[in-house]
Order: sequence, then C-alpha cells, then structure tokens
Amino acid sequence: MSAYVSSTAEPPWFARPAARAWTCPPAPTGVRDFHTALPGYAPTPLTELPPMAAELGVGRVFVKDESCRLGLPAFKALGASWAVHRALAARAARGDATVPVTLVSATDGNHGRAVARTARLLGHRARIFVPRGVHRAAVTAIAAEGAEVSQVAGAYDEAVRRAAEASAAPGGLLVQDTAWPGYERIPGWIVEGYSTLCAEIDEQLAAAGAGTPGLIAIPVGVGSLAHAVVTHYRGRPAGPPPALLSVEPTAAPCVLESLMRGEPVSVTTGETIMAGLNCGTPSSIAWPQLRDGLDAAIAIPDAASARAAGDLARLGISSGPCGASSLAGPRAALTGDGADERRAALGLGPASTVVLLSTEGSTANPATTTADN
Repeated sequence: MSAYVSSTAEPPWFARPAARAWTCPPAPTGVRDFHTALPGYAPTPLTELPPMAAELGVGRVFVKDESCRLGLPAFKALGASWAVHRALAARAARGDATVPVTLVSATDGNHGRAVARTARLLGHRARIFVPRGVHRAAVTAIAAEGAEVSQVAGAYDEAVRRAAEASAAPGGLLVQDTAWPGYERIPGWIVEGYSTLCAEIDEQLAAAGAGTPGLIAIPVGVGSLAHAVVTHYRGRPAGPPPALLSVEPTAAPCVLESLMRGEPVSVTTGETIMAGLNCGTPSSIAWPQLRDGLDAAIAIPDAASARAAGDLARLGISSGPCGASSLAGPRAALTGDGADERRAALGLGPASTVVLLSTEGSTANPATTTADN
C-alpha cells in the first residue's frame, strides 16, 4: 500500500507498511564500546512528553534529546568520531600514519563542526565547505574549532562536489556523510557510528517500562541517520518491528520524491529554516535501506517545524528546526484530514509508544533568514 497526497489539505506523504516485514543484517558490534571510551561520553536524555501523547492520540511519547552530544549541540559527533577512527586506522595499516592529514567535508552545519572538532582533538587540520543558507553562527562555530571554512555560493550538493575535489590534495581525507558510487566506505562508517544512539534508546525505553516503540520519527537530509535507524530496527532478531517515519522539509524532499518514483532522484532545493536537512540527493548507500525499510515519509513546511520547536521549548527540550521536525512530522501524519488512513498505515493505536529523534539543539543551526545569509 502506498499513497501520495499533494493537496493543501494533507501533507506530502508516502507509505509502504510492508516495510515492517523486511529485514537486514545488523550493525557491527564494537561501536558503542568505542564511544563509551571517549572523554565526556554519556547517553543523551530520553524524555517523556505526556502532553504530546495526548495531542497525538497515542500511549506515550519520548524525545531523544541530542542537544548536547559529546560537547556538541547535535548527534553528528557519533558518526564523525567513529569514521575518522576507522579511516585513520586504515591509513596506518597502509603505512601512511606519519603523513599529515587534513580532514575535508561539506556540511549544512552540524556534521562539519563534528569533523572539525574531531580533527582538533586528534591534532589534525580540517577544511570544511559550507553551502549558502547556513546561519553565520553555525559557520563561526566551525571556524572556532580551528577549521578552515570555505563558503560556497551554491547549494549543499555543490559544496559536496567542492569538498571531494579539495580532498584530492596531498594528505586530504574526505569525511563525508553522504555516499555516491566510488565513495562509500567512510559514509558507511559514519552510519555505523549512529548505532550508539539507537542502542541507548533501547536501554532507556526498557528502563521506562515502555518496551518496543510503535513509531520512530527521523529527520532526514541525505538519509544517513535514517539508514542507521533502519539497520538497527530491521536487523533485530526478535520483537515487534516499529514503524519508521522519515521527515523532510517541503523545500528539500529528496527521499520522499525518490520513494515515490522507486529510484533515487535529485531535487532542486529551496530555502528552509531546516538547514541541516536541506539536501538534494539521497546517499547512495542509504537508498536501498530507506526504500525497503521505511514505512512512511512525510514532508513539512518551515512553519510546522518552527511551531514544533516552540512547543518543545515550552516542555523543556532545546531543539533546533531540524530536530523539531521529528515532532512536526508525526503531528502532520497523525492529526488533520486523512489522519485515520495515515495512522492505520503506521499501525498505531491509542497505546502505542512514539519516539522523536531531536537531532540538534536550538544553538546548532539557528533559523536562517535572507538577511543572515
């Protein structure tokens, strides 16, 4: 069963409930042990929000609060730290350990800062390419990590292209969180790094007596975090599989459009306050997992994300526009015209547990206006 609605009465939407029957190999072991050994590691909070459960008509709602992860205001440090660790180990195995390294990446904000922080902690240089539309405070934060920042007049995909070219310089090491044919190993390690977040959720839900979630809402840019979530919950040997919902800006719905067409496509992106999700092309390694493992995808306007961020703030959760999309997406899916059909597609009932992945705090990527560009 699938559906797409583009009228003003209902949100852009795709559903494929058969995804809950699909399985895949699990994520590798050892990632969580690596993260727990890092200075400053602690599980981020999983906070219950009873008012949101009442509004959405479900049993319990929890938000995974990534506003402080390893000292940064977003979850991206999990992927960057693990990928750089694996990449440097691979260089050492080839006999390149003594060659000076410059970590290179493109970013809409959070990933680039995580790469820059990792480089600084390890004593390496970093060069980060930033597309238009990223708030200057986010750019300043990357530079404050000691990175060389190169601002690009084009969109995110253009920044990725520029970073890939720059990484060909001697000592360059591209640490990009999107993949394409010929560049897939390091993005795969980044995805593996995000598995720690999912493992924490399992433990925290068990401690709260909530069991297996009925729905997990995932903000999506190129799809790397969603790839990790799909792998975690579709690679489990037992237990009822949760529904997995991806959430994107209406200005950059590359995963939604790809799901509708049944093949990965690039979209022309517009302006959005969800800067970290403003991506035009799905990651090549994420696409097969998203195609087969996502139950549904939805796109939301900026106003819905801004409203959700305000509602979360009033409940004590610091969430930027990207993180707050994880509330805006289920709100759009489970309320309003057509909600009964969407709720049925997700398999949700009045006793279901919903988990919202708030991927960044309010300071990570402040909402951008034209004057801020």
